[in-house]
Amino acid sequence: MHNNGTRFATLTLTLALGLGIAGQIQAEQVTVPVGTQADRSHASFPENGMSQKAVEERWGPPQEIRQPVGQPPISQWHYPDFIVYFEGDTVLHTVMKRSR
Repeated sequence: MHNNGTRFATLTLTLALGLGIAGQIQAEQVTVPVGTQADRSHASFPENGMSQKAVEERWGPPQEIRQPVGQPPISQWHYPDFIVYFEGDTVLHTVMKRSR
């Protein structure tokens, strides 16, 4: 019987120590400033599948054009608020620039 009492006391002490340590653990909160988050829901930007001609008709000529690289050839059109990536003549993806 003494053996069971010792086991119970050891288990109780172990649990108490474990709970004491666990009670001191805190989660770290990560925050991202609002200015670095792009809200695509209110933005107007080229959609996947659009042609270069349609993009230029809607948003005008880009500020900068980076010529195609790689295979398949991927080019970039830079606008003030976003960059359009084209595969050939077709919009592959649009990335919004970070607000400053």
